[in-house]
Amino acid sequence: MSSRNRLLLPTYLLSTLLALLALAAFWYWQGRPIPLPDAATPTHKLQCVSYSPFDKDQSPFDKPFVLRPERMDADLALLATRFNCVRTYSMFGLEGIPALARKHGLKLMLGAWVNADPVETEMEIKALIEAAKANPDIVTALIVGNETLLRKEVTGARLAGLIERVKRETTQPVTYADVWEFWLKHPEVAPAVDFLTIHLLPYWEDDPTGIDKALGHVADIRRVFGNRFAPKDILIGETGWPSEGRQRETAVPSRVNQAKFIRGFVAMAEENGWRYNLIEAFDQPWKRASEGAVGGYWGLFDADRQDKTILAGPVSNLPHWPLWLGAGVVLTIATLLLAGRPVSLASACLLPPLAALGAGCIGQWAELARVTSRFPGEWLWAALLVGLNLLVLMHAALALSARGNGRERLFGWLERRGGWWLVASGFAGAVMMLALVFDARYRSFPSAALLLPALVYLCRPVSGPRREIALLAVLIAAGLVPQLYQEKLVNLQALGWALVSALLVAALWRSLRAERALNRETALAASEPAASVPAQS
Repeated sequence: MSSRNRLLLPTYLLSTLLALLALAAFWYWQGRPIPLPDAATPTHKLQCVSYSPFDKDQSPFDKPFVLRPERMDADLALLATRFNCVRTYSMFGLEGIPALARKHGLKLMLGAWVNADPVETEMEIKALIEAAKANPDIVTALIVGNETLLRKEVTGARLAGLIERVKRETTQPVTYADVWEFWLKHPEVAPAVDFLTIHLLPYWEDDPTGIDKALGHVADIRRVFGNRFAPKDILIGETGWPSEGRQRETAVPSRVNQAKFIRGFVAMAEENGWRYNLIEAFDQPWKRASEGAVGGYWGLFDADRQDKTILAGPVSNLPHWPLWLGAGVVLTIATLLLAGRPVSLASACLLPPLAALGAGCIGQWAELARVTSRFPGEWLWAALLVGLNLLVLMHAALALSARGNGRERLFGWLERRGGWWLVASGFAGAVMMLALVFDARYRSFPSAALLLPALVYLCRPVSGPRREIALLAVLIAAGLVPQLYQEKLVNLQALGWALVSALLVAALWRSLRAERALNRETALAASEPAASVPAQS
């Protein structure tokens, strides 16, 4: 036995061990618990929190929808352990919430939903007035409209008239709630309210603020409003941070960042004596339809009403990381068993990292799909990309192995279609690049979905349909600069997507060169017999 053959098995085993350790480190790094100072304890309740009564399978866009009293009862019982008050946004279906709040010792800031429909608005205003009159012991403030000026559904004068009407017919303080800039754009509203309710969401600012500067930004705006509108009080009616979703410039959604913001804000607000309301009690999956994935993940509890540890205790960005690690280990080992014995020392070194990389990419893409997918079409798209990655992983793994009869047939089938696996990857890359260039605001970066195909076919070019491959390469390459220009170079998620896209373009380009080389070889092989035939006299 040669020394090379003697080294093959130890090298393979060592490479497998290192690959599995790297996979474990990858998932642990994402899910490791981070200790932070607590914001709420059993003896220290917070001021107020936004509450929408929808279960995870409900949406206000459903017509009709029925709110479940038992859900609201359980929700308020849970929120009463952490808060003194809840804020609502509409009166529709919430006629019974004052009684439930009284039952659980909570105060209410009741909101009426004001929009462009005068009939719906009138129903909301009447219900708000009736609830305020009937429950003076529970209802502490009335909010006439939420971000109505931002949505351009009414004028400032119309809104001020509604506020004055509610003030005449009730005894509680009356306000309006909107993003802070719109109080400055519509100065006619401020004189009508008893206090101003401003929304401060650093992630959603036109110039997004990263987590390190977010609290300073909130403090600056609060001081400006406190000075400008004195002696009227200021309520920070919404502030918070998303736990999932796409990065915007330096603003990165994550559970750890959400906990940093919320806990830091509570400490700052209580130190300065500010009134505040946090957004929001529970994750609302229905918001993803209008705000992208990030819209569904502002809750302090998830949609199943499980604690995300945002308010207290160590917090993890991926608390279920052991499940993904377990799935990744299984997929890695299954890939190695499918491939069988490596063909050389180089293959022994490369095959385990390839299997672990594939498992990591598939797991990361599946986790992103779990967070972002909203309807069957998006789930199908995600599943097709998982399937594509599995095919590419099998193709690459078998290329590095000493194949027997069964493996040889499978490899031959995959090899003959290798160009189409690349075309499918290029098609997915072009579709997602165009979406990120022309409709980027609510889209996440799908880098994990295409990293494996890009690397595999860059390192091992395959031939395929030239026109299709050339077109896809041009489309993806054309989007690189506009996409980075929109996202700015401080957006690491955007840079990651740009890198994966560049690798995919390079793989597509190498495929074109491989196709040209193959055509030349075929032409030479066809001409040699003719050249070797002696001329006939």
